[in-house]
Amino acid sequence: MAEVSEFRGVRYNPDAIRLMGDVICPPYDVISPQEQQALYDRDPHNFVRLEYGLARDGDDEKNNRYTRARDAFNEWLKSNVLIQDTVPNYYVHEYGFELGGQKKRRLELYACVKLEPWDRKIVFPHEFTMARAKADRLDLMKTCSANFSPIFGLYEDPGNKINQLILTRVRANPVYNFQYGNETHRFWIVNEPEFVQRVGHFLITKPIYIADGHHRYETALAYRDYRRQLNPAAGNSEAFNYVMMALVSFSDPGIVILPIHRLVRGLPTEKLKSLRSELTKYFAVVEASADHVSISDNSIGNIKICGLEPGQVLGLTLLPHIRVNDLLEKRHSDAYGKLDVSAVQHIICEKILELSSGDTDCLAYTPSAEAACRYVDTGQFQFTILLNAIPVKTIKTIADANDRMPRKSTYFYPKLPSGLVIHRLDGEI
Repeated sequence: MAEVSEFRGVRYNPDAIRLMGDVICPPYDVISPQEQQALYDRDPHNFVRLEYGLARDGDDEKNNRYTRARDAFNEWLKSNVLIQDTVPNYYVHEYGFELGGQKKRRLELYACVKLEPWDRKIVFPHEFTMARAKADRLDLMKTCSANFSPIFGLYEDPGNKINQLILTRVRANPVYNFQYGNETHRFWIVNEPEFVQRVGHFLITKPIYIADGHHRYETALAYRDYRRQLNPAAGNSEAFNYVMMALVSFSDPGIVILPIHRLVRGLPTEKLKSLRSELTKYFAVVEASADHVSISDNSIGNIKICGLEPGQVLGLTLLPHIRVNDLLEKRHSDAYGKLDVSAVQHIICEKILELSSGDTDCLAYTPSAEAACRYVDTGQFQFTILLNAIPVKTIKTIADANDRMPRKSTYFYPKLPSGLVIHRLDGEI
C-alpha cells in the first residue's frame, strides 16, 4: 500500500522569528486579495511570499511571483530565517480550534508519501478538480523545487493506535507553540527509531485518502513526470517522487467537514420566474418562512434555496421516482447518486439552470451559510442553494467505489496552515 517516509524538513528558525503566528498563512486557495496584502504587511518573512506571492505590473518570464518566491526562499535559507533539519524526521502538529462554541483538537502526522497514480488505488481521490489551479501550482513547483504546503490525507485506524503512539512521544517541549487568531498550534519533531519503525510498519498496510489538496497531488504527479523527463536515469529515492502530507486518522475526533453552498447570479428574469415550476418536476418543494427555519433544520428538505422570494425558504426533497444516476451519461456509483450535492449539481445547476461547475460568472461557493445568505440579502447574488455536510464515511465509500464527488463538495475545517514545514524536491528523500 502507501509508502510513507520521514524527510529532512525545512522550517522557520525559532531564534530568527519573533512570533510564529505572524509568519504562517492559510493555503493559497482561500487567501483573498485583501488577506494576501494583509499577510504581506504582517511580517517581512510571512510565508505568503512563498505560498501565494503578489503579482505585479510588468511581470514577465524572468521576474514574476514564482521567481520572487524562489528568491525569497533562497535568501531566507541563506540568512537562517529558514533552516533544514540534518536528519529525516516525522513532524507532529496538534491543531486546536473552536467551532460552534466547542473546542476541538486534530492530530496530524507530517510525512512524505510516495506518489502513485490514481489507478493503482493506493492513494484515493474523492472530488473532481479544475485545471486552472493545477497550472499555477505546477509553475510554483518548477520554479522553487519545493512543496510549500501539505496535502491533507486520511488513513484508517479504528482504534486510533497511531494517535495514541504519537501522544506518548509529544507531551512536552514542542518546537513551536503559538496562537493564530482563535487557533492553537503545537508542533514537534519526532525521529526515535522505534516510533519511525512502528509508524512506517502500520501505514504501509493502509491506503491514503485525499481529504483536501487534490490539485496539489495531481500537480505533484505532473512535477514528478517533468523531473523524470529531465533526468531519465533518476531512481525512485529522489525527493520529487514523494509529496508532503499531513496524515490524519479517519477516527480522529477533530475531523470537521463543512458543506459548500452554491451562490447564483446573472440569471435572466425569465429563468428565475420559471425556476420554481422547473424544480417541481424533480423535487417535492415546501415553502417556509426564513424566520422560522434554521439552516440545519431538515424537516422541509435536505436542500434549501434562499432568496427567490423575500423572507422565504424553499425546502427540496428529491421525488421518489427520480434517480440522479438515471439522468447522467457517465456511470456513477449508487453512493454518488444519493448525494444531495449530486442532485444540486446535475439537476438544478446543469439541467435546470444550464450552468457548469466551472461557470465562475454565475456560480460561486462558500462553506458559510450565514455568508451565503448575507450575499443574497445585499444583492450580490440572486439566490443561494444550501446543503448539509457530507459524513467522512461517505467520502471513503465514494473513493472506495473508484468514484469522485462533484467539484466543491466538501470543506475540511480548518484548512491546514502553510509555513510549518517545507519539503524540498531536490536530492534524495
